This record gives sequence, structure tokens and C-alpha cells, in this order.
Amino acid sequence: SPALVRGLTAQSAAKAQLGLGHSYSRAKVKFNVHRVDNMIIQSISLLDQLDKDINTFSMRVREWYGYHFPELIKIVPDNSMYCRVAKFIGNRRELSEESLEGLEEIVMDSAKAQAILEASRSSMGMDISPLDLINIESFSRRVISLSDYRKGLQEYLRSKMSQVAPSLSALIGEPKYGLIFHSTFIGRAAAKNKGRISRYLANKCTIASRIDCFSEVPTSVFGDKLREQVEERLAFYETGEPPRKNLEVMKEAVVEANEVVAEVKRRQEKKEKKRKKREKRRLEALAAAAEEAAENSVMETEENDVGAKKKKKKKKQQQPEESEAEPEPEENGVEEEEEEEPLPKKKRKVVVEPEQEEEEEEEKKKKKKKKKKKAVAQDSEEH
Repeated sequence: SPALVRGLTAQSAAKAQLGLGHSYSRAKVKFNVHRVDNMIIQSISLLDQLDKDINTFSMRVREWYGYHFPELIKIVPDNSMYCRVAKFIGNRRELSEESLEGLEEIVMDSAKAQAILEASRSSMGMDISPLDLINIESFSRRVISLSDYRKGLQEYLRSKMSQVAPSLSALIGEPKYGLIFHSTFIGRAAAKNKGRISRYLANKCTIASRIDCFSEVPTSVFGDKLREQVEERLAFYETGEPPRKNLEVMKEAVVEANEVVAEVKRRQEKKEKKRKKREKRRLEALAAAAEEAAENSVMETEENDVGAKKKKKKKKQQQPEESEAEPEPEENGVEEEEEEEPLPKKKRKVVVEPEQEEEEEEEKKKKKKKKKKKAVAQDSEEH
């Protein structure tokens, strides 16, 4: 109360309560990437743009190919199907009985395929050149690809709506422009009841949107029940049969929604358990691989050590025995004395007797005389 806090007025207390309510709402509404409505808004805008472009391009193909085969427009009124048929036929003069099977696959009607064949034989269209026909086929192919892309985008929008707003999508379908005006309920109602059913449908759409926004596990149960209420109200306007009360319908919806939520949570828990098991197996496999790698590295180091020891032993065995026999140095660190080299031995003097000396001198004299005689003989021969 204002008496407990100094300076607190009723106006400031109301502002504080409003801020607290906003904070509580922001905390309750959790952000989820699978429930972002911006993707739905962009998809709806793109879908509308594709519808306009496909219609424009299809009309261009009709005018272009109608110059050659004008009767085809009345037989095939659908734009996408017309482009497919025009691309398949090409030159109408080449269409024959063999092409009926392909036409039936496109138009999904044997009578219509036969009508196209008969019209091609009696057509009032002008002949077309091969170059013009190539351009028409190329443009038709582009229009067909756009139509296929639109179908894929529509499926994406439906799946996104089932995730973000399942109740609203169950009630009215795709949330495009003219949400209420284009609803089938408005078209089925009588002219005098269109305004009343429009207001009732708007009320149910608001409820469905709020349920989708604030529910933790979105389900389509409430949307189905709200759709049943709209059907009952439409029957009440036409026949006067009283509909069920809103309280009864919501009680049934809450019971069914709780069952669905319990089933969804059970599936999520089951998926989470499987995910944890897979993660556990992956971690165990990684641990086993790491342990095996560590054991391999230890074995490699042991083998390397054993190999190094063997190499050392071989080197020791290959060393000469002389190196093993060398004296080891003394422990006290005293250096070994260098060995003295032995002195050279003196030559012994040979004792010669005097008789031998005389004989040797005579032999020397004889040798000198012989040398002189040889020299004289050589000089005489030269002269």
C-alpha cells in the first residue's frame, strides 16, 4: 500500500503493476526457432506474388500459343495445365494417336485428351515457325517450374503453420489476406447471416491465436473444437438447432489436449533417451579408440627401446679386443706416464786382420789397372 513505501502514489503503483505484468508475460512466452511467425509472413507474401506472376505468364503463353492452336484454350482452361499441354504438343500438326497416352497423364481425362487430338486436326490456327515454337516451349517450361515451386512453398507454409499455429490452421487453414472473407464458412452462410457468422468466426480466430501463442506444447485439439463450434453455430442459423455451450466444449478440449501433450512429451522423452544412448556409445567408442592408441604408442616405445639396446650390444661385440684390453685409468685421477722410446742400437765394429787388408788392397789395384786398359782400348778404336 502507499503507506508502507514513502512517496508511492496510486499512479506509480499502477505503472509498477503494469511493468510487472509485462515482465511476467515476456518470461512465460519462450522463444522458439520453430515458432517464428516472420517466416510465415514472408511465405504468404511470396505465395501471393507467385499467384499473380503465374497468372500473368500463363496468359502470355495462351496468347502466344493461341495463334497456332486457338481451340486449346476452351478445352484446357487451367493455366498451369495449359502450359504443360502446350509444351507437350508443340506443333499441332505432329500430334497423333501415339500422343494420347501422354496427354491423358497431363489432363487426367481420356475424353479431354481425345478432344484435344480432334481439335488439332481441324484447327483454324496459323502455322508456326520452329524458332517461335522453341521460344514458346522455353517460356512454358519456366511457367511450369514456377507452378511447381508454388506447390512446394504451399507445403512448406502448411508445415510451418502446424508448428507455429496449429489451432488457427485447423480452424481456417492458411492465414492469407481476407482471412475471414475468404473462409468457407462465410460462403456457406446465407446472405442475412454472413455478418453474424463473420463476427463469430473472428472471435474464435482470436481465441485460437491466443492458445497457440501461450501453450507450451502446441496442438490442434482446440482448433478442431473451435471449428466444431463454428459448424454448430452455422447450423443454428439455418435450422435453429441449439449449439453446445462454450464451457462444455472447452472442458472436452482440455482433457483431449492433456492426453495429446502427455503423448507428445512421452515421445520427446523417448527421443531424448535414444539421443543420450547414441551419445554415450559415441563417447565410449572415442574412449576405446583413445585407449587403444595409447596402448599402441606404449608398445611402440617399448619396441624402440628394445631395438636400441640390441644395437648397443651389437656395437660392443663388434669392437676390437685390443680396445677392450686397454688399461683403464686409475681411479685417483693420476695420468699415466708416457713410455720412453728405446734408444737406437750402436753398430758393432768389425775387427779385420792385417793379411786380409793387404789382399783387399791388391784386388783394388788390379781393378784399377783393368779399368785403365779398357779406357785406352776404347780411345784407340775411336781414332
